[in-house]
Amino acid sequence: MFTAITQIRRLLRIARTFARHDALFPLEQMGVAPVIVTLARMLSRRDVPGRPGERLAAALEELGPSFIKLGQALSVRSDLVGDDIAEDLSALQDQLPPFAGERARAIIEEELQMPLDAVFESFDDTPVAAASIAQVHFARTVEGDDVAVKVLRPGIEDRFNRDIELFLWIARMVERTQPSLRRLRPLAVVHTFQATVVTEMDLRLEAAAASELRENTEGDPGFRVPKIDWVRTAQRVMTLERIDGIQIDEIDALNEAGFAPRDVLQRSAESFFNQVFRDGFFHADIHPGNMFVDREGTLCPVDFGIMGRLDARTRNYLADMLLGFLDRDYKRVAEVHFEAGYVPARMSIGNFTQAVRSIGEPILGKPLHEISLARLLAHLFQVTKTFEMEAQPQLLLLQKTMLVAEGVGRTLDPSVNMWTLARPLVEEWVMAHRGPDARIRDAVTDAVSNLERLPRLVGRAEAVVEAMSAGSEPGPHIPRYGGDPSRQRWGPNWLVLILLGIIAFLLMRNF
Repeated sequence: MFTAITQIRRLLRIARTFARHDALFPLEQMGVAPVIVTLARMLSRRDVPGRPGERLAAALEELGPSFIKLGQALSVRSDLVGDDIAEDLSALQDQLPPFAGERARAIIEEELQMPLDAVFESFDDTPVAAASIAQVHFARTVEGDDVAVKVLRPGIEDRFNRDIELFLWIARMVERTQPSLRRLRPLAVVHTFQATVVTEMDLRLEAAAASELRENTEGDPGFRVPKIDWVRTAQRVMTLERIDGIQIDEIDALNEAGFAPRDVLQRSAESFFNQVFRDGFFHADIHPGNMFVDREGTLCPVDFGIMGRLDARTRNYLADMLLGFLDRDYKRVAEVHFEAGYVPARMSIGNFTQAVRSIGEPILGKPLHEISLARLLAHLFQVTKTFEMEAQPQLLLLQKTMLVAEGVGRTLDPSVNMWTLARPLVEEWVMAHRGPDARIRDAVTDAVSNLERLPRLVGRAEAVVEAMSAGSEPGPHIPRYGGDPSRQRWGPNWLVLILLGIIAFLLMRNF
């Protein structure tokens, strides 16, 4: 009861803030605390300039770091908030006034359990970047290496935990009172957001993500992830190699340095493809401020707090779907969704094919350099409501990342479509992982896995036969037939034959 009262009070504060910005529509649409929202609507301003998404973004910025992050997370959910609002939310600035350098020094010493001058020869008290969760300072180690030091904001963990409890409470309320919105999985959205924030607030996890990305891309030409300094990294402090380079969207600076923007775009497209399809682990926050070109022309990403993962099954679905769209094979695109189980089998594949065509034709009919696969995916996710396709958070994050990547690509060279540059790699990957040889290899792997389970299956069959022959209790994991004569007349020999037939089927179906 106490928790509910506390959350209602906090919801009142949120409603008042939204009302000041004339941005109550999200709470109204979700049906959250209608009495509170109605009262807030009576007091809300009606003369606030800007589009609804701009007004909502302003309200979220006023509410603080957690709400800024939530707004950024919702910017990938155009199926929830619509295209226009999602685009306005994507412009949310994750910037806050910096906290004092002295406080940053104290946090570093507390985390590393040693004086600052024992690990850093010099430390710049003025941060080079200050965001909602952390800020970054330049420093030099006692060994003489130039590094960037990321330090969490004081007390940020407690504030985020309180706000996430509120978000979860609201999501549960929505799922309980708004059956029509359950398909959008609001609780899953908040859990995904929570997992992302937890990663961002433990800088050891961010350091691990950077290390994994560096390991995955170690041999990739033209791409390099800065090295983590694990000696100077802890839960609230992360130290990594300082990148001295040009921001990827600074075209004039790239040209002056002798780097052709189209070459930079080629490397960027290839790198993005490798991360998504080859590795299934990608940088999901690749706005221009997080990607630099160093003196050798190598792409160097920074800030690894938001990363995406795709398992092999999802990558197969994604590759088949994207190639189906690019080939305008809409039936294949529809089949891929049914095969993946994203669209229920009871739905009409013909009707879904028609819906897919309605999405693909307007986008794919444009000049090549204007085609946006990110927007194609966004439209696909929107139309899925009719076919009861549940939201896939990992694909929504990828779609948002693709949208940002396309924006960077257009800045580098508006006459080139970055997916055209990457398509040969996609087709090569598909042939290697989805072609005939790959299917045979997968079948053999599955067969070996089934063979490894064979002794266990035979053992269970023998246990069933022994239990039935002795007329004893089958045990906790063996079906009990009791005294049903219709079951007893089959006899143990028939049961063994049936079980062995099932085993044979499991082994042979892969071939």
